[in-house]
Amino acid sequence: MEIICLSLGLPGGRLKGYFEEQTSFLRINHYPPCPFSDLTLGCGRHKDFDFLTVLAQDDVGGLEVKRNGKWVPVKPDPTALIINVGDICQVWSNERYKSAEHRAVVNGEKERYSIALFLVPSHHVMVKPLEELVSEEDPPKYLPYNWGKFYATRNRSDYKKQNVDNIQIHDFRVPN
Repeated sequence: MEIICLSLGLPGGRLKGYFEEQTSFLRINHYPPCPFSDLTLGCGRHKDFDFLTVLAQDDVGGLEVKRNGKWVPVKPDPTALIINVGDICQVWSNERYKSAEHRAVVNGEKERYSIALFLVPSHHVMVKPLEELVSEEDPPKYLPYNWGKFYATRNRSDYKKQNVDNIQIHDFRVPN
């Protein structure tokens, strides 16, 4: 977080207060081998809704990122961590950072494991472009939203059909 803040010209601890009662969580993923790997996905295309995702993976591979309209495999390195920028970072930075679209594909012969840590702020935090990063020339690109309400609504919509279908940050984009 400190490096991102500094890269934006902000004090290194600018975001610290948003994470005092953080609700970050860890997910352990297992992708069994599939003989028809070209016909299935381990995890469909998506962007993470958090601030940052820290991903540890094994040596099998399967993570792909979208770059210039094409899916590009990420070379697996079990000794390294992958850091994905999430939607909250995109909003706070007023799109100076972009959330990374990615997916996981399965292997036809080997099982794959990964562990993802999703770094998210306290439930009470209002997510909106940081005031230091907006100006008359670069107005806010997103309307404010409450992180806790957003997460609760999105989490419920993952399990049952609601009037609100899979809320995304573009739902909070300022209209042109």
